[in-house]
Amino acid sequence: MTLVSRIFGYLRDMVLAVYFGANGATDAFFVAFRIPNFLRRLFAEGAFSQAFVPVFTEYKERQSPEELRELLASTAGTLSGVLFVVTALGVVAAPVLIFVFAPGFTTDPARYALASEMLRITFPYLLFIALTALAGGVLNSFGRFAVPAVTPVLLNLSLIGATLWLSPHLHEPVVALAIGVLIAGVLQLLFQLPFLLRLGLLPRPRLAWAHEGVRRIMRLMVPALFGSSVVQVNLLFDTLVASFLAAGSISWLYYSDRFVELPLALFGIALGTVILPQLSQHKAQGAAADFEATLEWAIRIALVVAVPAALGLALLSGPILSALIEYRAFNAEDARMASMSLAAFASGLPAFMLIKVLAPGFYSRQDTRTPVRIGIVAMLVNMALTALIVTPWYLLKLPGPHAGLALSTSLAAYLNAGLLYRRLRHDGVYATPRWGGYGWRALVSGAAMAGCLYWLTPPATAWTGWDALHRALHLGGLVGAGALAYAIPLWLLGVRPRALLGRPRG
Repeated sequence: MTLVSRIFGYLRDMVLAVYFGANGATDAFFVAFRIPNFLRRLFAEGAFSQAFVPVFTEYKERQSPEELRELLASTAGTLSGVLFVVTALGVVAAPVLIFVFAPGFTTDPARYALASEMLRITFPYLLFIALTALAGGVLNSFGRFAVPAVTPVLLNLSLIGATLWLSPHLHEPVVALAIGVLIAGVLQLLFQLPFLLRLGLLPRPRLAWAHEGVRRIMRLMVPALFGSSVVQVNLLFDTLVASFLAAGSISWLYYSDRFVELPLALFGIALGTVILPQLSQHKAQGAAADFEATLEWAIRIALVVAVPAALGLALLSGPILSALIEYRAFNAEDARMASMSLAAFASGLPAFMLIKVLAPGFYSRQDTRTPVRIGIVAMLVNMALTALIVTPWYLLKLPGPHAGLALSTSLAAYLNAGLLYRRLRHDGVYATPRWGGYGWRALVSGAAMAGCLYWLTPPATAWTGWDALHRALHLGGLVGAGALAYAIPLWLLGVRPRALLGRPRG
């Protein structure tokens, strides 16, 4: 279901690129979408889920069904109340938020005003998508992973529909995308409610600050609001810096980040989502061996997938963008600029993926403080690297300084992942790692794949001269050849699917 969702996500981005291109107007939309989407990541895939799922799972294991329903109703009501106030403030303060997150827009009053207008429309998305995350956390806790995983398809369909049918009727066509985001938030929440009803857990929200479970969730959330989403904080920092660069820089970063998000979501986020309730259950039952086995299972899959995905995205960054979105409004120069940041983001994919599978090792134990401290270190390093890399790049007037932002984010992610891993070892919850054999086999096989792709890939000028069918056929052939060039050495080195994908104990 995550794969289905991401395929529709690609179709969405293809439609946006072809119809709107990469320019000041699209930069304005991506900033207006990124601000509530950043907060959504905190709630949907970050602090809220990581605080709510362990507490909810503990209640499910140890308390009565009535107490479980009371916790859910209290959490839903309290979360709704808080987010209603946050949403109202965000709508009123939209121009201020644009100034904070994209101060470079102030040099272009039209772009600044457009971004402020669209943020007022997109900000209520936060309220609906956070409640959707609450419903998804409940479903995941009961092993119903497919429904939350496929729900984002509704966002993609809404944006595609807004582009094709609503934008032609508006004075500023790109505003249709903001309206599509708001509609998607409502649809995603409504989609999940029948499945909660089927479990007998459709809540009747009520404010209950004093509820013991709610207070525990809030205590766990406060530090995790930053630490669990340091990658998103870094992306917002990139947006701030990119707002001072050439028009289109934010859009180039957005499209390149989206292609990295495909394997990250399909494996990294999906693995983290699946193992969090399982690790929480093992912790509640005191099953230390099963806890460690589950973590090991996720790490070895992440490594074997992340290495070829990173190499493939980096080496084929130009062909991917040329074949998939270099049409109409998205021209060859846009593809070239976006390919630079795609290669830089791709270099950090193994770290991004490991962060997603290592962080649940802390949240399942209701330890949100350690990832916070590590996240602060990683964010400060990212800022320092941005200054060291982007400043001379920009001052020397070299092409593509936005790619330096992506590179800084990737390097900081390796530090984040390394510190998380070291702390898990130090805490003794991951005492006997066995992923090393998979790691070196993945690197050797990845080197074989890289050599194959380097040898087979046509020059960039050839792609521009081909029509869409020829581009797609050549890209498909390269992907297939790269997959074989990775899989065959991996098999010869002794890695078998049954051993790799074997279910963790418990």
